Amino acid sequence: MKIRMTTYFRIVFFALLLLPIQSSWAEKFEWLSVGIRGAVNFKEAGLPPGEKVDFEQFDVVGVLGFPGRWEIPGDWKARYQLNTTAGVLRGDEALGFISTLTGGIAITKEEWRTTLDIGVGGALLSKWRFPGQNVGGPFQISAHGGVLFHLPGNLLAGYRFHHMSDGTIYGNNRGVDLHMLELRYRFELFS
Repeated sequence: MKIRMTTYFRIVFFALLLLPIQSSWAEKFEWLSVGIRGAVNFKEAGLPPGEKVDFEQFDVVGVLGFPGRWEIPGDWKARYQLNTTAGVLRGDEALGFISTLTGGIAITKEEWRTTLDIGVGGALLSKWRFPGQNVGGPFQISAHGGVLFHLPGNLLAGYRFHHMSDGTIYGNNRGVDLHMLELRYRFELFS
């Protein structure tokens, strides 16, 4: 039995809401980090059915932390956050603007200098018909999962798998799966 993408996004969304919460509320929203990202895909290294062409994405990212955080057993700390990006998406030598807005959860273990990051949201594209592949339309549903490593000097380096598709809003189109590398400067993860 195949699970449709919209069902997948619903499952992830409700899982994010149902995590055990032991709140320690902060007083305000705060910028957590800013940085740059670069991504590529490979025709055989994504979710089926895969892309018809190779895509690349380059962007800048800003991460805003929501008020509040909670402790998870094992000395993990979790926090809701909002990721915002602006950049370019290139496929088959055609170039378009992309902007994303995704909400998610970052789960950090300071002792391991590691953060796990998952999220779901949306993307806006200025170009969605590439010479070798039509991804549907200007609005795309996006989801990601990744890991960040805390480096000296308040730097974060990480990998994330980023999936984007129209969720059959514009018909049966192929999505785009990207393998992203990122480098960010973190202001303060938990105050």
